[in-house]
Amino acid sequence: MNYYTDNPSLKHHLHHPSMKRIVELKERGFADKDKYDYAPQDFEDAMDSYEKVLEIVGEIAGETIAPNAEGVDHEGPSVANGRVTYASGTQENLKAVREAGLMGISMPRRYNGLNFPIVPYIMAAEIVSRADAGFENLWGLQDCAETLYEFGNEDQRQRFLPRICAGETMSMDLTEPDAGSDLQSVMLKATYNEADGHWYLNGVKRFITNGDADVHLVLARSEEGTRDGRGLSMFIYDKRNGGVNVRRIENKMGIKGSPTCELVFKNAKAELCGDRKLGLIKYVMALMNGARLGIMAQAVGLSEAACREADAYAQDRKQFGKAIEKFPAIYEMLTLMRAKADASRSMLYETCRFVDIYKALDDISKERKLTPEERQELKKYSKLADAFTPLGKGMTTEYANQNAYDAIQVHGGSGFMKDYACERIYRDARITNIYEGTTQLQVVAAIRHVTTGTYLNQLNEYDKIEYKEELQPLHARLQAMTSKYATLVEKVTSTKDNEYIDFHARRLVEAAAHCVFGYLLLQDANVDDSYRRSAEVYVRYGEAEIDKIHTFIEKFSPKDLDLYRH
Repeated sequence: MNYYTDNPSLKHHLHHPSMKRIVELKERGFADKDKYDYAPQDFEDAMDSYEKVLEIVGEIAGETIAPNAEGVDHEGPSVANGRVTYASGTQENLKAVREAGLMGISMPRRYNGLNFPIVPYIMAAEIVSRADAGFENLWGLQDCAETLYEFGNEDQRQRFLPRICAGETMSMDLTEPDAGSDLQSVMLKATYNEADGHWYLNGVKRFITNGDADVHLVLARSEEGTRDGRGLSMFIYDKRNGGVNVRRIENKMGIKGSPTCELVFKNAKAELCGDRKLGLIKYVMALMNGARLGIMAQAVGLSEAACREADAYAQDRKQFGKAIEKFPAIYEMLTLMRAKADASRSMLYETCRFVDIYKALDDISKERKLTPEERQELKKYSKLADAFTPLGKGMTTEYANQNAYDAIQVHGGSGFMKDYACERIYRDARITNIYEGTTQLQVVAAIRHVTTGTYLNQLNEYDKIEYKEELQPLHARLQAMTSKYATLVEKVTSTKDNEYIDFHARRLVEAAAHCVFGYLLLQDANVDDSYRRSAEVYVRYGEAEIDKIHTFIEKFSPKDLDLYRH
C-alpha cells in the first residue's frame, strides 16, 4: 500500500502550473547542481525528485506508519524520571523516516536538507497524517527548523539545522497554565547572566507537543517588569544542556502517540534567537503560520482517511439485501464527504503556493536587492498567504471533524467500537480546530481580509480564468454566490458597529470560504474532469450555506445582540 500513488489528487496538485515559478525561485537558477550530486539539474529533474521522495513517504506511511497506528494509540508514550519514552510503534516510525532521510525536507542543502518547497513538504505531511495524525505531530514539528533558519544567526543554523536534518526532533514551547490563546501573558522567566554570557530559563510550560524533543524553541519573558507581548523573546534550548524535565504527559482524547507535556524549566541554559522583544510580535507569529499549514495538512489527511474508511464500510455492509452505499441517505453523506475533502485539499495547496512564493522571495531579499517587480510579487503573495492561512485552517479543520463524525455515522454502531479505525480518526480530528489557534481565533485573523476586500479581490481573479464550455453553468452559480457574499459584507460592515461585525464575523468568513473553495474545485475540474462531481456537489452545498447565512443576517438587527449577550 502506497499512500502517495493510491491518491491521484496529490499528483494533480503537485503539478500545478505555479510550480514552475516556485521551483525557479527555490532553486535560484539551479545553482546547487554543481555542488551537490542530489541537486536537480532543471525543472523536470526537480519535479521528478519530489515525486520520488513522495513515493518513499507514501510507502512508509502505507507499510509502516498506518499498520502501527492502532498499537500506538493503545500503548501511547510514557514518562519516567523526567524523560519521555515513545510507544514502540512510534519508535519504529521514527527509525523508518530517519533512515529514509525524510527529516529536514525543506531545509537548504548546505545544512544537509533536501531544499524542497512548501508544497511537496506539506504533501508529505498530509500523507503521514492520513496514516496516523499523532505521528505527524512528531514528524511535522521539524517545521520549527524553518523559524530557526529564518530568524537564527548563521552560527545557530550551522549547529542546529544539520542535527534536525539528521533526525533530531523539535518542539515549540509557547503555552503556559495561565497563557493559552493569550500568549502575551507568558511569564516563563529568561534571565541573562553577565558572568558567563548565557541566558537561563525558569518556569513552567503546559500542553507542549513533543515536549521532550532534542531542540526547543521557547517563548519567554526577557524584559523584567513587563506584562505584555513586548517583553517576550524567543530562545533556543538544547536538551543536551539539561535543565528541563517533563513533569507529566497529558491524558488526551486523541493523537495519543504524540506526547503532550508539562515542562519544568530550572535554570535551563538557552540562547537568544533573533532580537530581544520580538519573540511574540514577529517570531511566534511566523512560527504559528507555518504550524497552521501543518495542521491544515493534518486535517486534510484525516478527511481523506475518514472518506476511505466510510466508503469501504458502505461497500461491504449489506442491509435489506443490498450494500448501504446504495441508499440515498448514505450516498449523499459519502459524496459530500468527498467534496469537502477535495475542497480542503485544493485550499491547502493554494495556500502553500502563496507561502512558497513569498517565502522564497523573502529569502532571496537577504542575498540581493529584489527588483521592483519582485517586491510587488512578494507583497502580493505575502498578503494572500496571510489571508488564506486562517481561512484554510479554520475551514479544513471543521471539515475534518465533520467528515470524521460522518464516517462514524456511516459505520453505525460499529463505528462506536474500537475495532474500526474511524473511532480513532474521530478522536484525532477533534484537536485540529483547537490547537495552533481555535476556529474562533482564525475568524478573528480572517475577518480583516473580509472587510478590506482581500477575498473578494481574489475571487474576482478566479472569475477571470477561462473555463470550459461545459463548466459555464457552474461558473455562473459561483458568480451569483460571490455577488451574494459581497452584498452580505456590505450590509454588515455598513453598520459601522464593531460588536455587530464581530458577531457576524464567522458567518462572513464561512461565506467567503464557500466561494473560494467552489472556485478552486472549478479550476480543478477545468484541468481534470474527475473533479467535476466534487465541484458540482460542493457548489450546491455552498449555495445552500450562503443562503442560510443570508437569511440569518437579513433578519438580524444590532438590537438583537441583546438576545445573545452574557
